Amino acid sequence: MKRIRTYQAGLLSLSLLLSGMFSSCTNDDPPKPYGVLPSADQLEWQKMEYYMFIHFGPNTFTDVEWGNGKEDPKVFNPTDVDCRQWAATAKAAGMKGIILTAKHHDGFCLWPSEYSTHTVRESLWKDGKGDLLKELSEACKEYGLKFGVYLSPWDQNHPAYGTPEYNQIFANTLTEVLSNYGPIFEQWFDGANGEHEGGKKQAYDWKMFHDVVYKNQPHAIIFSDVGPGCRWMGNERGVAGETNWSRLNIEGFGPGKAAPPTDTLNIGNVHGAAWVPAETDVSIRPGWFFSPSTNDKVKSIDQLMDIYYTSVGRNSNLLLNVPPDRRGRIHANDSTRLMEFHKEIESIFSNDLSKGATVKASKTRANSSKYAASNLLDDNYDSYWTTDDDVLTASLEIDLGQAKSFNRLVLQEYIPLGQRVAKFNVEYLNGDKWEEVAQATTIGYKRILRFPTITTQKLRINIQSSLACPILNKVGLFAAPEKLSSPVVMRNKEGVVSIACATPEPVIYYTTDGSEPTTSSKVYKGEFQLSEGGTIKALATIHEGKSKSEVVSVVYDIAPVLWSVVSPIADNLSFIVDGNPNSYVAVKDNAPVVVDLGSKLNLKGFSYDPLKSEAANNVYKYNLYTSLDGKTWTKVQSNAAFNNIKNNPIKQNVLFDKAVEAKFLKFEPLQTTASSKDYIVAELGVITK
Repeated sequence: MKRIRTYQAGLLSLSLLLSGMFSSCTNDDPPKPYGVLPSADQLEWQKMEYYMFIHFGPNTFTDVEWGNGKEDPKVFNPTDVDCRQWAATAKAAGMKGIILTAKHHDGFCLWPSEYSTHTVRESLWKDGKGDLLKELSEACKEYGLKFGVYLSPWDQNHPAYGTPEYNQIFANTLTEVLSNYGPIFEQWFDGANGEHEGGKKQAYDWKMFHDVVYKNQPHAIIFSDVGPGCRWMGNERGVAGETNWSRLNIEGFGPGKAAPPTDTLNIGNVHGAAWVPAETDVSIRPGWFFSPSTNDKVKSIDQLMDIYYTSVGRNSNLLLNVPPDRRGRIHANDSTRLMEFHKEIESIFSNDLSKGATVKASKTRANSSKYAASNLLDDNYDSYWTTDDDVLTASLEIDLGQAKSFNRLVLQEYIPLGQRVAKFNVEYLNGDKWEEVAQATTIGYKRILRFPTITTQKLRINIQSSLACPILNKVGLFAAPEKLSSPVVMRNKEGVVSIACATPEPVIYYTTDGSEPTTSSKVYKGEFQLSEGGTIKALATIHEGKSKSEVVSVVYDIAPVLWSVVSPIADNLSFIVDGNPNSYVAVKDNAPVVVDLGSKLNLKGFSYDPLKSEAANNVYKYNLYTSLDGKTWTKVQSNAAFNNIKNNPIKQNVLFDKAVEAKFLKFEPLQTTASSKDYIVAELGVITK
């Protein structure tokens, strides 16, 4: 009996062991959500990616960016408004919606509002019987586009602005718009509040405003500096942060001057308490409203593509402003460029070179096919690859089956379960060796990496840091046309050199000994130190070295690591010794500039960088002094001149008659190229070589 019980106990132990092993190997439950998550409406908004902004109103006719509310409403009189043309243009450009400035800061309403006397009803357009919101909302519906509205809470026309009564008036105005024109996908707010000198201020009741939006349009995304639906990116250049978290700490902040710092808006907060993804707003022209003077200044395809990569390609939606002209139509220059832009995007991203590839993962959740790496290549948004909960690093190896050439990589995280990846890099198999081609931080909804064209059969993506088990749902490889641009060499105050091209495709070769660079020279892969100076020559190539730029040559002397400006005392004088000739300062009242070099140097000469503009007040005649102690001075250049600097404002290198030992320089202007008392210095340097 004892032997039987022992045998049964052994069977039970074996059964429990096998059961535990089986359970651990097949625990293929999906990962739990990490952190705050997007709402269903935010997810659908993110999938839109790209839509149109339209600024239209009295400013279109007065040629200003911000009206003052005093303009006669009769100035608004477009001759041939065609909202169907706007919608057709947006649709053909690949956009998913249109947001209209229904009311800008001047208070002018593009619909006949009951709560204002500064509206289209008081204009000459359609004898006061027009309604832009009605026409555009109907046009958007016809063309399958989503419709959104911008209503500025600042109102420079309404007499109640700046009083407690105004908040309710604005809430009524919101209700009027949000209840009469069908579904609204985004309500756009900014925090402008009496920005002009002497302007009235209003204590906005944001909670009331938000409640009105959600009561009338429960699925609308609310935009502002702090959302809550989506946030401003912190600039109007179209550039989201290379690191861009969709999370943000909004407690204690508000729109406008109460917003978080712009660098925080640009990158988000890694552990932010709210999901507030980024929206990048930028205009196709220099200004937001139409101006005839900018007809020849519509952004180029290259500029728009760069914006696409720094917005959509960095986990942000792109809101591209296209202002109608004084007829009420999108100008031919703008619409033509939009079509070219769309064609360029389609030509690049319509051919995914990863189709037919195989993907292997170093780790897969529970070794389950539900989470296999092959899910990255299908078109099902809700299928994904992931790892076990305790696995925060992993690699994905893509085998294309044959060597292919590409220079774009698209990655997507499955954000319904949170944003997780904090750092990753990309390698390709070059012969029998893996070489890094790119590195980055966040992914989010979508990340597009640009790099010089590589030809390989195998690519490897290494997740190096993740806040929770990584979850990716898409990988794509694409080939963009290679564009050659010349390299630009820069060195900072610490003597660190960087080399870059305006386009990402070129491979850069360089030398530091003054020799001519070739495709056998060192390949530039990152910053390097050159604090003691030298001659850098750089060459950019595309098409596997067959097409080459001109060689760029830059000579550097000792870096200004220890230097400081000791007088005069004023803001931004550090620009004079920051190593950057593109930063500059206007020195007040023609005061001499004294620079402490930090140590004794044997000087053979000095250099002066002016502002590169014929209109700038650069130095023409000057005295230069040197000193060992900053008290006793020796004049080494007396009543000297930078000849022709007014017409040709370039860097001036001046050699002394003989070398001088010095720890201090004093630069004293005697005559400048313009009449201002404030002269310009971009950079002061020394010549020791």
